[in-house]
Amino acid sequence: MYFEPKYECMNREDLEHLKLERLQAALTRISKNVPYYRKKFDELGIDPYDFDSLEDLSKLPVTARSDLATHAPYGLFAVPLREVVRLHGNYGLMGRSIVVGYTINDIHRWSRLSARILMAGGVGKDDVIQVAYNYGLSTSGFGMHYGAEEIGATVVPASSGNTSRQISIIQDYNVTTLVCIPSYALYLADRLDELGVNINALSLRTGLFGEEAWSEETRQEIQDRLKITAADTYALSEVMGPGVAGECLERNGMHINEDHFLPEVIDPHTLQPVEPGQPGELVITTLTKEALPLIRFRTGDLTRLIYDPCPCGRTFVRMQRITGRCDDMLTIQGVNVFPEQISLIISNIQGKTPRYQIVLERQGRLDKATVLVEADVLVPDKIKEQQRFIENIKQRLAMELGVFFQVRLVELGSMAFDGDRLIPVVDKRTF
Repeated sequence: MYFEPKYECMNREDLEHLKLERLQAALTRISKNVPYYRKKFDELGIDPYDFDSLEDLSKLPVTARSDLATHAPYGLFAVPLREVVRLHGNYGLMGRSIVVGYTINDIHRWSRLSARILMAGGVGKDDVIQVAYNYGLSTSGFGMHYGAEEIGATVVPASSGNTSRQISIIQDYNVTTLVCIPSYALYLADRLDELGVNINALSLRTGLFGEEAWSEETRQEIQDRLKITAADTYALSEVMGPGVAGECLERNGMHINEDHFLPEVIDPHTLQPVEPGQPGELVITTLTKEALPLIRFRTGDLTRLIYDPCPCGRTFVRMQRITGRCDDMLTIQGVNVFPEQISLIISNIQGKTPRYQIVLERQGRLDKATVLVEADVLVPDKIKEQQRFIENIKQRLAMELGVFFQVRLVELGSMAFDGDRLIPVVDKRTF
């Protein structure tokens, strides 16, 4: 099934022409309206009007998350705030939040692109879609919601959490499609088993999952346990949210909506493009985003691009499932977190940064995150003061990062070391 076959199945030569036209228009608009990029172009001697080949893309500057944080909230916007109808964002980086804006045209495009991903994954207008992503500042819930409505499907905006309610909705509303993070899908399967629910009596048939790393083994388990077909999706809130890429039913890589997002894979150390099909860091240039256009945005995700024709008929290039990160970003409970954010929160509470370690584990099917803090940050024997310190960190981490952490005061020697170096993150999870 296709939502927009005119574009999804476009001849590659025509698609390349369209991408170049849109890139030229985007660069002109960005140079005119975003002082940060205009300065970068001047420094590199780039004239957007002379940009006449996609092969010249590597001459353009890269954009990092730190650039978005430095110029937050609106320094990289290409339109006045009065034209922005929606703001989303990530929790703070470098002490500042990353703010992502959308014009009304951005919202309409977002809806259509998410619809493409849903239909590629096997969803149609007759489906009842339970969106179990968070509906807060995260883009995940809204993106899938918009796409489902664009198709004409029935949407149940369940949001995240409250598992008993989620199960009741699946049963009572005859839900056919589940959208959430893969670990939560397995947690739901466990709870359904515990409750003695007959999976075969449910209406579920399809699931689209993303926001965290998962393996083919996890896919197979989800399919076996929930009796559904499971497809992978890829989203970036900085770029747009859901709608960037997703698997078709062939499930051999995620089709990138190339007519709106220009992908590259670069060597994360040299920042030079790798040979076609080789692994590296995914970089994306937005071609049609109005409020917050981005040039060569470094996603930090490691993957490779697949150029072989897909039997589904879509001509868009595919990206392999994400194999890792080239920075220190962590995905916990479906939320992106940087260790420096945790360091900043602790230091703001304590007035200095004590030695600490982040430990990530699986508790059942879900992520368990613990921050171990060196015990001598407080005077011994002051139990109440220590407890207040722990609770303060817990509350601040939950409020500012959107993730619940356990916090424990421990002796330094009980933390994990690599020789004389304290390991900042110990990730015991398997995907």
